[in-house]
Amino acid sequence: MQSCAHALNKCTKPPALRSAASITGQPLGRWRVPTQLRQYASVSAAELQFGQPLHETHPHLLKAGEITPGITALEYAQRRSKLAAKLPKNTIAVLAASEIKYRSGAVFYEFHQDSNFFYLTGFNEPEAVAVIGRNVAGDDHTFHLFVREKDAKAEQWDGVRSGTRAALDVFNADETGDINQISSLLTPIVKEASKIYTDLISKPRNKSIFARLLYDQSPKEEGLAKVLKSNNNLPLKDVINEVRNLKSDAEIANMRKAGQASGRAYTDAMRQAWMKERDLATYLDYQFRTRGCDSSAYIPVVAGGQNASIIHYTRNDHLLKDGQMVLVDAGGEYGGYITDITRTWPISGTFTAAQKDLYNAVLRTQRQCISLCRANANVSLDGLHNVAETALKDQLTQLGFDMSGNALEALIPHHLGHYIGLDVHDTPGQSRKTKLQPRQCVTIEPGLYIPNTETYPAHFRGMGIRIEDSVCVQEEHPLVLTTEAVKEVDDIEALRN
Repeated sequence: MQSCAHALNKCTKPPALRSAASITGQPLGRWRVPTQLRQYASVSAAELQFGQPLHETHPHLLKAGEITPGITALEYAQRRSKLAAKLPKNTIAVLAASEIKYRSGAVFYEFHQDSNFFYLTGFNEPEAVAVIGRNVAGDDHTFHLFVREKDAKAEQWDGVRSGTRAALDVFNADETGDINQISSLLTPIVKEASKIYTDLISKPRNKSIFARLLYDQSPKEEGLAKVLKSNNNLPLKDVINEVRNLKSDAEIANMRKAGQASGRAYTDAMRQAWMKERDLATYLDYQFRTRGCDSSAYIPVVAGGQNASIIHYTRNDHLLKDGQMVLVDAGGEYGGYITDITRTWPISGTFTAAQKDLYNAVLRTQRQCISLCRANANVSLDGLHNVAETALKDQLTQLGFDMSGNALEALIPHHLGHYIGLDVHDTPGQSRKTKLQPRQCVTIEPGLYIPNTETYPAHFRGMGIRIEDSVCVQEEHPLVLTTEAVKEVDDIEALRN
């Protein structure tokens, strides 16, 4: 017999892993005390069922004590403690899980959890609400997790749910309840709080103009918004960005695992001759997964020839032709953490002289900027962008480009880099002007995109080159998370020749 081992002792000492079989959910103010065994304490681990993989059901995917790959129950508890410590006394933070998105009718898209909700709970199901509250004294906090209750009929169609019992025993909530009762469950909590930190009642983003005008909501969202709108609300985004900003050892390890697997997939792809963008995109996705990633982190860019000048080219439906280069922006995801890589290489396997010159200009710039991804360089992402612009302008001048006036703006349309983590553009809204700190993870991705016009030297026209790596900032030197993806000219050509 093996019982669930994710829950944490509620004590004044640092929380330690406990057996879920030894803890009941009887509330006693902030605390719960063991009074009886859980009903499934005598059930074999092989018979346990939850709405996501756990060590007891998927020991090939998770280690003991982990809620999600690489991240333990203890670390999730520490994250909630850090967030609570940043809240004023007698306030709450309210977050909601993502909703299932439908392609048409009953056909749904693959579920992807809200990143902030996932970061604080590890709970990977839809229709859930988390409330983290700091008490009046300011010396403690409470974690409520409202989820879908177990329902045999619904689970036969849509898959297993973890249920409210697992919310307590596995995900370590202090209190739980059925999400269908969210309005009545949340109302007394909201009334007792002096302020509410949430991003749930802001206007919807990433929807069509018609959806934004209508501000469509599901019945649960409407009920939740009604409860929250009646109180003193403040945005949560900036507070949680502070918590997510610096990555833990476990987070960096997950990003390194994704970067290593993805980098090796790139290098293997460069060994082969490709005739279609789509075939190359499919190969990379397959390689990411078979090398240990859970999925691709985002829709890939596989852009041959002049398609490379379109920054977010994702059609991936053209032929690849000898004499041109292909720009590939893709990466895998592991345990929710992403990697972001771009490589550009000649479709034939050998650079032409002009391709090599322009490529090396981008590569030298990238090397220079990566070398500055350390805290003691005292530089921000905006500062690194300025370094990249200066370096590229000098090298383009040497290659015969007229760089007078604002010529650079047409050739470098995007920023040098962005923060990464659970999201490809992590901690949205976080300033690029602040100095880089140890444990921040960023991309360094200089690029040049030469329009096919007479303004530019003929042998460079129509070329698009970007080279990108995921990098973790350290005190004295950078940690490149994606080093397995080759990028030196000699190394790329040696793979085919």
